[in-house]
Amino acid sequence: MFKIGVLGAGSMGSGIAQVAAQCGHPVILCDTNAAQLDNAKISLAKTLEKLVEKAKITAAESQAMQQRISYANSIQDFSACDLIIEAIIENLEIKKTVFSQLESIVSETCILASNTSSLSIASIASACKNPQRVIGIHFFNPAPLMPLVEIIPAVQTSDASTKTSRDLVDSWKKVTVLAKDTPGFIVNRVARPFYGEALRIYEEGIADFATIDWAMTELGGFKMGPFTLMDYIGNDVNYAVTESVFTSFYYDPRYKPSLTQKRHAEAGWFGRKSGRGYYSYAKDALSPEPKKDLKLAEQIFNRVLVMLINEAADAVFLNIASVKDVDLAMTKGVNYPKGLLQWANELGIDKVLEQLDALYNEYREDRYRASVLLRRKVQSGQGF
Repeated sequence: MFKIGVLGAGSMGSGIAQVAAQCGHPVILCDTNAAQLDNAKISLAKTLEKLVEKAKITAAESQAMQQRISYANSIQDFSACDLIIEAIIENLEIKKTVFSQLESIVSETCILASNTSSLSIASIASACKNPQRVIGIHFFNPAPLMPLVEIIPAVQTSDASTKTSRDLVDSWKKVTVLAKDTPGFIVNRVARPFYGEALRIYEEGIADFATIDWAMTELGGFKMGPFTLMDYIGNDVNYAVTESVFTSFYYDPRYKPSLTQKRHAEAGWFGRKSGRGYYSYAKDALSPEPKKDLKLAEQIFNRVLVMLINEAADAVFLNIASVKDVDLAMTKGVNYPKGLLQWANELGIDKVLEQLDALYNEYREDRYRASVLLRRKVQSGQGF
């Protein structure tokens, strides 16, 4: 049985530790912040108590899981681990320093993984003398509930490290997808238009936040509209990811951030956690009413959807991931009502291309350029 180390006792690290412990692994959860460790221990006990109350697990299973997790404030305690998953601050230089330190402590066979959502795995691996053991294992929050895990080998990662990592996470009853080491991997890359195009529609004065959200939930079947979701994630976090992807793709206009979101982040309007975002979360706040115009809603929904499909198609075209893994990632990682490429087949790829070309012809912006793969699919008459 693999001994698992998790570095970082925030919500993500704690969740990963819980997943590994639930699957029978001895786990060391490490954080230099003693208060963070105490909070993680208390939070886990409360979570497991609720699971016992709901008869999801027994009291004995809860006790056994808690006993499998030990808490440490020094990475020296990772010396006997077989796999370490880092879940600390999204800062490349800090991660590189930590990985270099970890390598000097663990055995030669220990796999070192990062839970980063968008940073370069190759760059992190470059800090190690044996970069073949370094890989990305990206969970989604909350880790115990979200089924998807992106497995991201760097150019240096060995096939053996990739296989061992994926087989292990598969054994944890997670849905794994294999992604190329490019900015945003699958989900954070393909999902950008859900936020970016919604913001653009708002900035053009076509519709307000509530109407755009209503269009995406009412017509598209999305569980949350883009503005509700950005408020849930946090505008500071979502903007930082958008800016990171934009910069990492050499300022490709498809990923251009929005000044509206930047101003909200600068104002401290982060969303639910700050009490104000695109909506107010004060106790006496009234939810704004959307303009329930079906023709307008269809215009909004179609525009966002074809942009999402275009991004998904380009991910396949550039060998970021397979058709199957792209659709799995979006349904299991961000709860899309259906896979985007399946959606393209149902709508008709020719219709998707027609809408994208119409947007490009109207705006003359590279943001709306259609993926070459869509054109090839239409020319060949094949679906995804």
